[in-house]
Amino acid sequence: ARRFVAASLVAAFVATLLAVELGRRGLIPASLAAAAGHNHFHAVQVAFYLLLAYEVLGLVFGLARSVSNATGKQLEIFSLILLRQSFEAFGHLQEPLRWEQVRGAVAQMASDGVGALAIFVTLGFYYRLQRHRPASGSDPRDRATFIAAKKVIALLLLAVFLLVGGRVIVTQAFLGQTTRFFEEFYTLLIFADILIVLLSVRYSSTYRVVFRNSGLAVSTVLLRLALSAPVPVNAALGVAAALFATGLTLAYNA
Repeated sequence: ARRFVAASLVAAFVATLLAVELGRRGLIPASLAAAAGHNHFHAVQVAFYLLLAYEVLGLVFGLARSVSNATGKQLEIFSLILLRQSFEAFGHLQEPLRWEQVRGAVAQMASDGVGALAIFVTLGFYYRLQRHRPASGSDPRDRATFIAAKKVIALLLLAVFLLVGGRVIVTQAFLGQTTRFFEEFYTLLIFADILIVLLSVRYSSTYRVVFRNSGLAVSTVLLRLALSAPVPVNAALGVAAALFATGLTLAYNA
């Protein structure tokens, strides 16, 4: 599956580059040229968007295995969103590039890039701190039931992801309207996190477990706010979410 995804990403990247070049030379229909764009950096945006979609699928499937790892995956995806936004800053510039145009995009690239790097480094510590103690206790039947419940939530998220993704493709490719896919998806993740918190109470009502799970949902809220925030507040909120999740894990382990 990973080989297929990688081949598809490469094919989409090369095809978009080719379509942009052919459109600039007037060798393809005007409607197709308009969809492909007139800037070669648009191919980078398309490739990153598809890569992020693949990472979101990994988050959905990983939700049933570990809530803490799912939170880490959310932070990973947000750091990739920051990197994608760095490329988008160039995607709106006209070629050939001149310093007078680039100067305004450098600040956004620096902010998003440094924020993504800080999240990347913090995640290294976050994953090392994980001990994966089952919140459902030592009863194997309770553990199996809790995992089954998380799988149901993951399947519902997958269905919503496919529906929202299909709507994004239709509105952008055929209607030319811009949609905010990741903002909508992270909003759904907040509700999914709260639902898992409520389900976990059935298997373990100890204060520290409830606090840990609720705190991880707070990280998702910070990431959702970051997606709507301007530069450089978005990067600062993303780093704050990563530091909060790491500090919460430290306190929980202690």
